[in-house]
Amino acid sequence: MRADRGHLRAILCSAKQPSPEQMKRFTQFLLEKYQRKVPVVWEQDSALRTGFRLQVGSDIYDWTPHGRLRQFQDYLRALRPGQDDLLPLMREAVQEWDPAINPEEIGEVLTVGSEIATVGGLEHAQYGEILVFDSGVKGMVQDLRENDLSCILFGDSQEITAGSMVRRTMKTAAMRVGDGFLGRVVDALGIPVDGKGHIEAETHFPMEAPAPGILERQPVNTPMETGLLAIDSMFPIGRGQRELIIGDRQTGKTAIALDTILNQKGKGVVCIYVAIGQKTSSIAQLVENLSRRGAMDYTTVVSAPAGASAALQYIAPYAGCALGEYFMRQGRDVLIVYDDLSKHAIAYRALSLLLERSPGREAYPGDVFYLHSRLLERAAHLSDELGGGSMTALPIVETQAGDVSAYIPTNIISITDGQIFLESDLFFAGQRPAVNVGLSVSRVGGDAQTKAMKSAAGAIRLDLAQYREMEVFTQFSSDLDEATKRQLAYGQGLMRLLRQPQYAPFSQHQQVIILVAAMAHVMQEVGLEELDEFREKLLAYVEEEAPDICRRADQTGQLFEDDREEIIALSKEYLEKFRAGKGGN
Repeated sequence: MRADRGHLRAILCSAKQPSPEQMKRFTQFLLEKYQRKVPVVWEQDSALRTGFRLQVGSDIYDWTPHGRLRQFQDYLRALRPGQDDLLPLMREAVQEWDPAINPEEIGEVLTVGSEIATVGGLEHAQYGEILVFDSGVKGMVQDLRENDLSCILFGDSQEITAGSMVRRTMKTAAMRVGDGFLGRVVDALGIPVDGKGHIEAETHFPMEAPAPGILERQPVNTPMETGLLAIDSMFPIGRGQRELIIGDRQTGKTAIALDTILNQKGKGVVCIYVAIGQKTSSIAQLVENLSRRGAMDYTTVVSAPAGASAALQYIAPYAGCALGEYFMRQGRDVLIVYDDLSKHAIAYRALSLLLERSPGREAYPGDVFYLHSRLLERAAHLSDELGGGSMTALPIVETQAGDVSAYIPTNIISITDGQIFLESDLFFAGQRPAVNVGLSVSRVGGDAQTKAMKSAAGAIRLDLAQYREMEVFTQFSSDLDEATKRQLAYGQGLMRLLRQPQYAPFSQHQQVIILVAAMAHVMQEVGLEELDEFREKLLAYVEEEAPDICRRADQTGQLFEDDREEIIALSKEYLEKFRAGKGGN
């Protein structure tokens, strides 16, 4: 139960009864500290061989050797945050340390269950504050009530028993951050799990932080290229944007995020991949793929697998976001992938039900919208006064049978700046990435495209929409006129060109060449089964014959009319050679 400050009473514990002179000093100390006369009662505690422990309400002043040692350890850690090995610091710090008379607010565990502990006595604890239990396990305050509080546990709850002591840290949850995290795999607490040793942190960033305000932002106008033709041409993503990747299970959502990370190689973009509720083997395979292709050099993986506690899965995206904010505040560009927020919502729901919060629509707590909005709103393109850094968020959401109107999908669709919808039917038909042109959208649009890409893409989305509509009306008809057949063949060719193997992102100039040739109907005479070969050889031919155009498209994002005409001419020239090589068929 919480102490009543109106009737304070002090309990002094020691092995031997204090002298009258000592009692007088204690009384004087309490008078100065609490501005009132506080009665002192002595209780014998034979476990305390030396020193005193004074308890005033929920405040505890520990003058025992154990208490002084703990205070000294806290002092050392404050000198070098994140350094676990305290021995190198002791020589330089021991001379400077002056024991302070500071109260420790200590509570008592009332009940403990699966990942949740109820604590009494901590009347000044705040929401989100970190508590430390006797066993060393840490917890975070999640519910504040009149006489007690509940916290989620970041360790084994079996190490905590009812009646054990809990200590406040006066700190909210923070993530250790620094350049040392690049190329590493860490858990939701920032502890390395890749077996490569300790990470030297440069500072701490709060896991929960206010999103940048309107005046701290600038417009999203710089492309964050995915290297995927279907996305960069029709649904461009800008640096600082939040673009949802949504679709059923096993439709290529993670593949799009992975290719986007691979496409940032050499572009100075820091990538963070947050794995929530996935199999450990899947995370290990993803790390291996990134390492093999040289992408781990600029990537950090925050791992909260299915075997981790719901509390760690809950804080994992906030930990990744804190790390991303550290780089963003340095003026750097960051890409962060949350894979996936469906499992994150499930973990939060499990914790909420354990905390006895009422479930609402579809059995999710009513604040689950705020859960994701306060995370995704932190993605931004900062103003030049703040360094001009950016953080681009790609949240992933899994749907059931393509239902985008379910609770979590509708929440996140309303928070983000667009969505890339992956359709199961397209995926199983071999159209990969399986982007549904009708349901996908980017609300930033052409602002996040270079002039070259905008000019090359032209009306590709409109052409595909017309093709899909015509395909529906003509699938039952066998008698088609020549113009309709050509329109269908053109649409089928476009769809085939948008197919792209995994781990093979296109550069800017490659996308421009493909789009310019396709929109000029150069490839319409090439058979569907030969399009992949033609595309690959066409790219090599244009790169060899017109390197200046390729260089200009990559470096400046420009495509002049003369460049367009030259690409079309070279494409037609190569088409003749391709036909000749195929025997003129």
